[in-house]
Amino acid sequence: MTIRLNKVTRDLNVGIATVVEFLQKKGHTVEANPNTKISEEQYAILVKEFSTDKNLRLESERFIQERQNKERNKASVSIEGFEKQPEKPKSEDVIKTVVPEDARPKFKPVGKIDLDKLNGRKPEKVEKEPEQKQEEPVVERPVVKPEVKKEPEKREPEVKKEEVVTPPVSVVEPTPVVVEPVVVPEPVVETKPVEVEKVVEEVKKEEPKVVVAAPVKAEEHKEEEKVETAQAEVTPVAEKAPEDDGVFKIRQPELGAKINVIGQIDLAALNQSTRPKKKSKEEKRREREEKEKIRQDQKKLMKEAIIKEIRKDDSKLAKSGPKDSAEAAANKKKRNRINKEKVDVNNVATSNFAAPRPNVQGKGGNSNGQGGQANGQGNNNRRNNNNNKDRFKKPVIKQEVSEEDVAKQVKETLARLTTKGKNKTSKYRKEKREMASNRMQELEDQEMADSKVLKLTEFVTANELATMMDVSVNQVIATCMSIGIMVSINQRLDAETINLVAEEFGFKTEYVSAEVAQAIVEEEDAPEDLQPRAPIVTVMGHVDHGKTSLLDYIRKANVIAGEAGGITQHIGAYNVQLEDGRRITFLDTPGHEAFTAMRARGAKVTDIAIIIVAADDNVMPQTKEAINHAMAAGVPIVFAINKVDKPTANPDKIKEELAAMNYLVEEWGGKYQSQDISAKKGMGVEDLLEKVLLEAEMLDLKANPDRNATGSIIESSLDKGRGYVATVLVSNGTLKVGDIVLAGTSYGRVKAMFNERNQRVKEAGPSEPALILGLNGAPAAGDTFHVVESDQEAREITNKREQLAREQGLRTQKILTLDELGRRIALGNFQELNIIVKGDVDGSVEALSDSLIKLSTEQIQVNVIHKGVGAISESDVSLAAASDAIIVGFQVRPGAAGKMADQEGVDIRKYSVIYDAIEEVKAAMEGMLAPEVKEQITATIEIREVFNITKVGLVAGAMVKTGKVKRSDKARLIRDGIVIFTGNINALKRFKDDVKEVGTNFECGISLVNCNDMKVGDMIETFEEIEVKQTL
Repeated sequence: MTIRLNKVTRDLNVGIATVVEFLQKKGHTVEANPNTKISEEQYAILVKEFSTDKNLRLESERFIQERQNKERNKASVSIEGFEKQPEKPKSEDVIKTVVPEDARPKFKPVGKIDLDKLNGRKPEKVEKEPEQKQEEPVVERPVVKPEVKKEPEKREPEVKKEEVVTPPVSVVEPTPVVVEPVVVPEPVVETKPVEVEKVVEEVKKEEPKVVVAAPVKAEEHKEEEKVETAQAEVTPVAEKAPEDDGVFKIRQPELGAKINVIGQIDLAALNQSTRPKKKSKEEKRREREEKEKIRQDQKKLMKEAIIKEIRKDDSKLAKSGPKDSAEAAANKKKRNRINKEKVDVNNVATSNFAAPRPNVQGKGGNSNGQGGQANGQGNNNRRNNNNNKDRFKKPVIKQEVSEEDVAKQVKETLARLTTKGKNKTSKYRKEKREMASNRMQELEDQEMADSKVLKLTEFVTANELATMMDVSVNQVIATCMSIGIMVSINQRLDAETINLVAEEFGFKTEYVSAEVAQAIVEEEDAPEDLQPRAPIVTVMGHVDHGKTSLLDYIRKANVIAGEAGGITQHIGAYNVQLEDGRRITFLDTPGHEAFTAMRARGAKVTDIAIIIVAADDNVMPQTKEAINHAMAAGVPIVFAINKVDKPTANPDKIKEELAAMNYLVEEWGGKYQSQDISAKKGMGVEDLLEKVLLEAEMLDLKANPDRNATGSIIESSLDKGRGYVATVLVSNGTLKVGDIVLAGTSYGRVKAMFNERNQRVKEAGPSEPALILGLNGAPAAGDTFHVVESDQEAREITNKREQLAREQGLRTQKILTLDELGRRIALGNFQELNIIVKGDVDGSVEALSDSLIKLSTEQIQVNVIHKGVGAISESDVSLAAASDAIIVGFQVRPGAAGKMADQEGVDIRKYSVIYDAIEEVKAAMEGMLAPEVKEQITATIEIREVFNITKVGLVAGAMVKTGKVKRSDKARLIRDGIVIFTGNINALKRFKDDVKEVGTNFECGISLVNCNDMKVGDMIETFEEIEVKQTL
């Protein structure tokens, strides 16, 4: 037979954890579950160990049963802390004790016996036999039994007698006549019944006070000395209580003894009768209304009293005159007598307070007399103080108070007393809070307004402007395109463009370089000093559409050939003289998309733009961009349709596409000139130049050669033998050797000048390009140069510009925000690629940097941490090693820095063509991306049978439904369309042989790693994970 653990714990009165722990110590492993079953042998071990706990539980159940019986029979007395009666006993089973006249005890007091020490009494012989209850200790009334009789050996009822009887003894003690030496063995029962009734009534009155425990012990100690002789003489009682030593003890009742019960007193009924009746809802409501009425009456009386007091004071003030003021002054002088009086230290505590403290007792303990004395002193002091106050009041003469003032004062007093509503202080506090909040709001508005003001210079680029406004650079570029300005990421913007873009995004601009701009004063030219100048013509178009070929033909036909081929990756400037002596300056711009900034610079400094479009191609994106640049610069456009000699050429198609873009040529009724040419064969080139010169004559281009030169920096580079070299295009004035040139943050004296064919020249007039030497740095392409009077002036201006550039760099630093950090964490595999760009010319460096920054994606961010013109130096290598960057060199070589780079482990990439550099960096970024893992399902298997093999686990006999399952595949267990398990294949067998793969409609045995939940009818889906390389 087995027994549940829950039942065992209830029987043995122990916890489940204790039982399980004990059984484990004995060598029996049992689960700690209430429903776990144990054997008889285990139960016997538990009974043997925990039998004491079982006995305790049985005894506690007996006590509980006894208590329930007491509740039923309305036991009248309870000992505090031992067995507590319920607070609200039922009043239905009340048994009222009625003692008949003839059965009432009659006694004659002969001596005083200490009932606390002597616990035995002889019960009176009564006609009616008392009820005997076996298991119920009931209290025996001590006052009803005059005879001392031996009690049964039950100690618990005796304890209860002591508890109950002590309060009546303390009350009745002074009344009986005590005769100590006389002790009668059997007292005569001749007492009158009336006395018994009185005693019973006293007992009934004192019964509710039974619970008090402290007086009992005090009475015991007082009576021990008095009853020593009585203990010696009353022998039956002395024999029965040898263990009593005067200490109150609670003992466990001995069951089985017989107790004589004479009667019961229902204390619950007494309590119920003395308790006030429960009020009904109507009575409670009536009581609330009465209280509210009383409160309103008190409020009304208080109001009337205040009004009377105010009027009384007013009447006193009206009657008072100079006599009162003289008396008041006399009284004021007499005030010194109060300080001379001696103060009774003992009475200070009571006399200085308005109300006496009745709990303060004197040394003898008689608090009544001293309390009354304190009262008297307190009243006298109050009287004296009031008299003194009245005597020393300053006479204030006031006008008679009107009714309005009275009503106002009453209202304020009531408001103060009721503490409702708002007083002046709270209103003042509220106004103060409002003022503070308004002040804070103004400060916040001011800060908000300041945050919307951009402090910048005219040298700021589109990327820096976007960073300062905290918007994407693409939005800035799109805004510029919407207003007809084509810009690149690192292109510097002029003030007008910056204002337009900032206003579009809700910002205001404040230029901190105003003093720098004002430092160079532009001279106004007199009209008579102006002379005609050569037009500056920029050739623009898509890559490989024949721009450089056109310039080569023009130079070969008209100018001695200086160089073989044209410059394709940076802007070139050439001065050409025609047969009739007229001159044209040509700017050759690159056609690749990376050179947007160069095309923009070319359109900015030019007078006329030639847009070349290949007749065998379409209007390409860079062609459209070039047209937009020219339109934004406001320069006239001449279209040259090249390669018309090819068989596939279709010039009309090009004109149609241009018309669709709203650019109608003159042949089609528009305003734009066009010419069909062939740059290779020279077809139509002369006509094209004629049309360009016609546009130039319409512009009436003039300049003043007799002044300091100004112009634009076309390109700058670092030549190893000559230092920093800048290609300039003079727009006004004449540039001479020895002039001090200021361009951006660079300055220097012109040491030498060369033309575009590398021939020395001494001066360059308006619209002439030149190569100058002597600058202390490489100015940025597109900067404006000026000739200044002194070296000191140039140095001061460049220092200010450098300081502004540093401040601008600090303001435009991208700070890693919490949002950006959270975005990177969310992506998980965020990467950063730091690049240092070095090139031969500034334009190429700028173009390459723009193109690399554009490669940035959400997963990989490209940072160009440094860019410069010149060869790769050791400082570049150190910076790359510190910032974990790679160095991209464009048409430069590392030189001595190559060895240091090998030691530091820095990767240097060298390129001669910009396309190769962009493509390789893009490939490197793709390699940094984590490959995307894709699942490809290979087979679907149906489980036909499941076998449980020892030391192997579950093995499924299955049929391959579709596909081909491989041993290296991963498996997914599916039951009723729900994935139960995903893991690897442990074994794949066909018959008894291990196989690598199983085809469709073949049976196989398959087991999964750590999978023990396979059932017949489940499906196993096998798949393989394929890594797919991500692309940008």
